[in-house]
Amino acid sequence: MTDPKSAKIVTEDVLKPVSSILVTQARPEDDSPYMELVRKYNLKVDFRPFIQIEGVSTKDFRKQKIDILAHTAVIFTSKNAVDFYFALCKDLKIEMPAEMKYFCISPQTSNYLQKYIHVRKRKVFTGKKTAADMQELFKKHKAEKYLFPCSDIRRDDIASILKKLGSTLTEAVMYRTVSSDLSDLAEVNYDIIAFFSPSGVKSLYDNFPDFLQKNTRIAAFGPTTAAAVRAKELMLNIEAPLPNAPSMTSAIELYVRKVNKIE
Repeated sequence: MTDPKSAKIVTEDVLKPVSSILVTQARPEDDSPYMELVRKYNLKVDFRPFIQIEGVSTKDFRKQKIDILAHTAVIFTSKNAVDFYFALCKDLKIEMPAEMKYFCISPQTSNYLQKYIHVRKRKVFTGKKTAADMQELFKKHKAEKYLFPCSDIRRDDIASILKKLGSTLTEAVMYRTVSSDLSDLAEVNYDIIAFFSPSGVKSLYDNFPDFLQKNTRIAAFGPTTAAAVRAKELMLNIEAPLPNAPSMTSAIELYVRKVNKIE
């Protein structure tokens, strides 16, 4: 390993030059930094989501024994949450009362909400980007009874903030993260596989329980993803973000330049 302040790159002499990369996410709609890697280093970069999001059935939701209309405010932290919330309400034949308030984690989520409701300033409150940004909004509305449509895999930052404020919060699991079917990749090999979540690592083993790393290099974004890689006793070759590699693409580029011996 290199100095911890630098991108963590395994430099064992068994490592070979890189020509192909599998990114375990959907292909970006616009030109992305990955395309720059393709152009600069003549690499093959493929995109394949290793996980997907599925809404819970009305039957499974009812098992949670949650009364949606017993709440006065809804917290949305993603477009997925908005979609699955309104889809479930439609299936349950629940109409939103005009006085319901909506707290959105970002302007993007707030704008997306307009797909389902007529947005009015008096009932839509918008943060900047993170849960911490919403703390002041929650402070001003401590008396609300909050409903949080969320995934089965979620961070506890929203719950932690509202608990400290003494507010009422119900976490309602309305969608789940599940492993994608990757059976068509059984005979396909890549020099680098880039992971972005522990769920992506889990999906690899859900699909290929006997996966052997061999000469495949593993890249991980974020400490929890890196921990998931190490928990499977895989060699973690590329890790981001770090000071000299704030993004996955910058970390991969450093690695490619080294093993492909590009000055």
